[in-house]
Amino acid sequence: MEALGLPAIGLFNRCSCFHRPSAFTMVLGTPKYGCHASLASFKLKPSSTTRTHHSKSVIRVQADSEDYELKQMRDMAAARKRWETLLREGKVKVLTPREAGYAVQLSNKPLLDVRPSNEHKKAWVKGSTWIPIFDVDNNLDAGTVGRKVTNFVMGGWWSGVPTLSYDSQFLAKVEQKFPKDTDLIVACQKGLRSLAACEILYNAGYTNLFWVQGGLEAAEEEDLIIEGPLPLKFAGIGGVSEFLGWTEQQRAAAAKEGWGYRLVFSARLVGLFLLADALFLGAQQVARYLQDIRSH
Repeated sequence: MEALGLPAIGLFNRCSCFHRPSAFTMVLGTPKYGCHASLASFKLKPSSTTRTHHSKSVIRVQADSEDYELKQMRDMAAARKRWETLLREGKVKVLTPREAGYAVQLSNKPLLDVRPSNEHKKAWVKGSTWIPIFDVDNNLDAGTVGRKVTNFVMGGWWSGVPTLSYDSQFLAKVEQKFPKDTDLIVACQKGLRSLAACEILYNAGYTNLFWVQGGLEAAEEEDLIIEGPLPLKFAGIGGVSEFLGWTEQQRAAAAKEGWGYRLVFSARLVGLFLLADALFLGAQQVARYLQDIRSH
């Protein structure tokens, strides 16, 4: 903190992201569950051999999934230990969003925004430099399409979190922009990906790194000068949960704004039910029509 002329703060007012390993696995990519193809290839036959083979395959798939999840948990635990060491030993300094705002506005310190494009385009800190460590994967090869489908099925439809991929040019882009002795403030939406970025930058020789605890989402309106179409707290939400107003950020906003804000999302929910009913009735009518055609 002294390097920025700011008051020192406690090393760990524990950031919530440390207690959510699932968030880390989401930014690294979608779990590679390979069960669909193996299960779909079986034909149901009333033989004990097929049932035994099917049972063994299911057990094998479950074991593979559990091994993958276990590996993710171990990787997350190892990363968390490394990051805690960096912070505890002062190799990466800790700033609150308000302190980061003071440093940017009063001391003209650079802020490196490492969020993906889907978050950055909604809101950003004025004067910040945007270099994502993970970005939306827009490739359409077989592997990426498979990951996109799996990501959607496993919660992407609800949270709006897209399939992300690591930018192998991240370090090179930062090195082109900032010398290694720069007082560099690193931030993301919730504070997790920025820690991963800090580790990469520290290992590359950056010696004056500052991490925004809790991420930009933890900032209040007066902490930072924000640009973009949405409030900064809403930059990390999406999907059906955002459409229905069921995210924590929207509930907090509803508590401040009152009934007018809530009614918008209540109307959307009613509309969604009406649409589902209409589709169901339409499907029934089409089924009857097809049945009549076949009967004639």
